[in-house]
Amino acid sequence: NNFRVVDLGVMVPAQDIIDAAIREKADAVGLSGLITPSLDEMIHVASEMKRQSLNIPLMVGGATTSKRHTAVRIAPAAGNAVVHVADASLAVPVCQKLISVTQRELYVAAIKDEYEAIKRDFEENSSSVKTISYAEAKRRRLVTDWKKSEIVKPSKTGVTVFRDYSIKELRGYINWSFVLKAWEMDGKSGVETDKLIKDANKLLDIIEGDKLLKAHGVIGLFRASANDDGDIDLFDGPDKLGTVHCLRQQQDRGEGKPSLSLSDYVAPAGSGVDDYAGMFAVTAGIGLDDLVRSYEKKKDDYSAIMVKVLADRLAEAFAERLHQIVRTDLWGYSRHEKLTLDEMFRVKYRGIRPAPGYPACPDHSEKKVIFNILDVEKNCGMALTENFMMLPVASVSGYYFAHPESVYFAVSGVSDEQRADYEIRKRRG
Repeated sequence: NNFRVVDLGVMVPAQDIIDAAIREKADAVGLSGLITPSLDEMIHVASEMKRQSLNIPLMVGGATTSKRHTAVRIAPAAGNAVVHVADASLAVPVCQKLISVTQRELYVAAIKDEYEAIKRDFEENSSSVKTISYAEAKRRRLVTDWKKSEIVKPSKTGVTVFRDYSIKELRGYINWSFVLKAWEMDGKSGVETDKLIKDANKLLDIIEGDKLLKAHGVIGLFRASANDDGDIDLFDGPDKLGTVHCLRQQQDRGEGKPSLSLSDYVAPAGSGVDDYAGMFAVTAGIGLDDLVRSYEKKKDDYSAIMVKVLADRLAEAFAERLHQIVRTDLWGYSRHEKLTLDEMFRVKYRGIRPAPGYPACPDHSEKKVIFNILDVEKNCGMALTENFMMLPVASVSGYYFAHPESVYFAVSGVSDEQRADYEIRKRRG
């Protein structure tokens, strides 16, 4: 079969996708996600297609997607067939089956049965996990002797802005395993991976030499305290800047193992101890849209995709570098840290930098607090969509915690009681 493909570009609003599909009389819609927030956007597109009765198949793929996520989250939101395409090379045969008069019905039915089985298995496994009450989870919080805790006052509190950060320096902090993963070459070695990395570095040479991408970042380090609601209040002197709202684990991890919340890593208001927390936002995507368009005009799809991957990796590298600066200088709680890049990638440092939308703090809307307090739009040229995705897409934001026992964790088993309490706290601000 011959296919006509209409490429709408990067970060296209759901309504524009739907309008284009109707206008072009499309037989299918395809979505690709290179970064985790794309997953929520895919759910939104699927639900909007259903709401507006656009009953054509939806294909999803990309480095961040999986068959299980498609079956559990995206397919239930859709009104028509949804298919996870594991590899770009499979897109054409999948599309052939979806539009074939003779194959479509059986193929869609088989996919639906498979996904329902995956979803059922996921729900059964989830329901078998023992949970505890919200009151019991709060009782099992991480306990710290704050009077004996090693709390370091930042050498510089308040907001610090980094404009036009060196792309040359950030290249040294790139985790190349994620570049390979984006091209579905992780775990492989040899001629193909060597060529991919060589091509990427050639493109980085051009980006750096011609200043085609700009990297801006902002950090805020503030006095902080955990309040009675289990959230974190941030202060500039006597003035309260805002509140970071936190969820707590309710999965039964066994007596003696804490049910964690990010607020456990900050001293309570009544402890008599001055504690601190931070937040950040970075982007390496200023100029990315123009660069992508320039390659697309040349019909150079390989370079257009590669610059998206590299901008994303530069943003992650920027986050890694600024966290290092925070630990060793601006906050300085690990001034004598001497870690290799590999050790940093394996989180061998003290402290964590969790991000809204990820397991420890799964609520994407909390990015608004970061953007407001750090004036991210002014300082970095970044913005949030209505679904709290960051623009440019090659951007990262999150928090800094220095507690010696802080670890990354996943919030799970959240009860209706905690959800209701969380919603009340969010409305209160």
